[in-house]
Amino acid sequence: MKKDNSRPWWKDAVVYQIYPKSFQDSNGDGIGDIRGIIQRLDYLRDLGIDAVWISPMYRSPQADNGYDISDYCDIDPMFGTLADMDELIRQAKKRKIRIIMDLVLNHTSDEHPWFIEAKKSRDNPYHDYYVWRDGEEGVYPNDMKASFGGPAWEWVPELKQYYFHQFAVKQPDLNWENPKVRREIYDMILWWMDRGVGGFRLDVIDQIAKEPDRGITNNGPRLHEFLREMSRETFRKGDLITVGEAWGATPEIAKLYSNPDGSEFSMVFQFEHSMLDQQPGKEKWDLRPLPFIELKQCLARWQTELYQTGWNSLFWDNHDLPRIVSRWGDDGTYRNESAKMLAAVLHGMQGTPYIYQGEELGMTNVTFESIGDYRDIETVNLYHERLEKGYEEADIMKSIYAKSRDNARTPMQWDDSAHAGFTSGTPWIAVNENYRQINAEAERKDPDSVYQFYKKLIRLRKDYPVFADGKFELLLPEDGQIFAYTRTDEDMQMLVCANFTGEPAKCSLPGKWKDAGTLIHNYEGDVCGDTMRPYEAVILLQKRGK
Repeated sequence: MKKDNSRPWWKDAVVYQIYPKSFQDSNGDGIGDIRGIIQRLDYLRDLGIDAVWISPMYRSPQADNGYDISDYCDIDPMFGTLADMDELIRQAKKRKIRIIMDLVLNHTSDEHPWFIEAKKSRDNPYHDYYVWRDGEEGVYPNDMKASFGGPAWEWVPELKQYYFHQFAVKQPDLNWENPKVRREIYDMILWWMDRGVGGFRLDVIDQIAKEPDRGITNNGPRLHEFLREMSRETFRKGDLITVGEAWGATPEIAKLYSNPDGSEFSMVFQFEHSMLDQQPGKEKWDLRPLPFIELKQCLARWQTELYQTGWNSLFWDNHDLPRIVSRWGDDGTYRNESAKMLAAVLHGMQGTPYIYQGEELGMTNVTFESIGDYRDIETVNLYHERLEKGYEEADIMKSIYAKSRDNARTPMQWDDSAHAGFTSGTPWIAVNENYRQINAEAERKDPDSVYQFYKKLIRLRKDYPVFADGKFELLLPEDGQIFAYTRTDEDMQMLVCANFTGEPAKCSLPGKWKDAGTLIHNYEGDVCGDTMRPYEAVILLQKRGK
């Protein structure tokens, strides 16, 4: 069980994602901030995490909660100051925690100085920093749609041109074909590296090489050329963790992103598994029951095809996705068991696990009564668009309750005091009303809590190299209830076995596992024979026979 010291540090790491607006408010204005994160670093150290990825805190008009940046080299006043950021990096380093910045390089805010200049004239040096097309007002260059609804083109009367935006109107796309744009970006990345950040998460990075005239948004022809250049000019000059968000990634493409030679990124965020419960060919709001066998096949394919050729991120939740215990677990009777089961299945795989804030508590989706309680631009746009199309409001709200990004953005539930200990003021978005039952203070005191289960899983990943190195093999691939697989290295073999349903499940595994040691189990007592209880999960370990 000797650790391979030549392995990059991030292959043994566990990353925690913070959505800063909702994590901890230090000054009573109802908005989480950097000082609040500093206050909670000891909590993160106790949990055992190695790095913290923080969603954007740059200066921004907040049209898309910070993913519309107006200054890459400053902190938005709602979160604090650049000095606060420097202090966070220092304090985290003292606790052996690295800070991962969230970089949005596909687009800026329309209030960024580059775009303000770009709109002044076609001859302005910054005009070509963005993607423009000639046209007539009301006659779009083509029929491309923005991800947040409406056309992907916005008319600028004074220029008699359209600019391209894949997301909100206030998020014009950068023109990566322009080498001056790339140089500006590389200099900014080096500036943050000099300040001591430990890595970067690259937002929708597979869209930077778009070719709108051909209808291409992601995986454009020059994408990997751009990424290799960026890595060479920046990331490879430090010992960083870098992860590219790529909604359009396949295992073959992911091998390029995460090539072990370090030519692009450390790893990739891919979302194939996270889209399985939407109707094929429809939007994410159009739901279908989770096709469990497809989920197993999907995850197994990524495990198998990236083995020794790439590296994956492991995640169920993030700031764009609903809470996993509400989505694929049971946030009622079996909340505790199903949250632990989902954790065991994920953390037993090869890759770097990401824990989204509150996931380690088993936090759940929220069901606000009115659309007026929601803050997410995508959710609000969806509500009004579908009302106009004649959808029933109850059906719209059902989709929002299942898939709204605000499910992940309600404030972190620290304790059972007012507003869950998040703020002494009025929170920017309401706290989930179940915070009195689900909160960090209670779970840290309870040895059987979801928090304690996550803490143990994190420790196991550091104690047993088979978590990082072991080869994956899916067992019982056609079983409609059981998710089982092995991980095998030179010395050990590990079995992860989980009942993914709320009903008892027959589980027939080879007899050799009867005497294996139990690493972690989400029920008290021994594993019961050949039947697994609702949402039961266990990880077993045994030495390999020589």
